[in-house]
Amino acid sequence: MADRTLVVASAHGLHARPAALFVKAATDSGASVHLRKGDRTVDAKSILGVISLGIDHGDEVTLAVEGENDEAVLNELAAFLEQDHDA
Repeated sequence: MADRTLVVASAHGLHARPAALFVKAATDSGASVHLRKGDRTVDAKSILGVISLGIDHGDEVTLAVEGENDEAVLNELAAFLEQDHDA
């Protein structure tokens, strides 16, 4: 399992559009992916779960990936969260 704590870059946080794109990327990875903010952890393949975290710009989250190529998937998904999708 690979995990990383990072800061969300999107100017308006992980609202519906970037959250949907993130969930699609997590689903397409084929790996088990979880996203944690504070003491709550959700399945990153669930749009409702991801949105329920209420992730805003600058929030610190932890991404955990388990499966084949976990480091590569982690790098791809972390890069997604570290981009401003509202620019």
